[in-house]
Amino acid sequence: MDVSKLKRGDWVIYRKQKSSTSPGARATDVHPTAGGDTYHYLVDKFWVVDEVLDGQQVRLRTRRGKQNTITADDPRLRRASWWERLLYRSRFRNIEL
Repeated sequence: MDVSKLKRGDWVIYRKQKSSTSPGARATDVHPTAGGDTYHYLVDKFWVVDEVLDGQQVRLRTRRGKQNTITADDPRLRRASWWERLLYRSRFRNIEL
């Protein structure tokens, strides 16, 4: 993603990779590990751009106020489309800066 297109307050979706013994209902792309005891999966996180930093990095704010710094060219980061903004607006409004 081009960092010049992002600005403070933009709604973005980050597809975070997680591992656990029991994936939640929002888990996608679920795969068991080699031993079969745990699973690797992806979960969509609905975050808001807090600050665009130098060096192609973006600071994002979570619903609970945590901050994550991610490079803007990470393929798992994308802007929310118009229909995602409509469908998930309550998740984003909980984060508004």
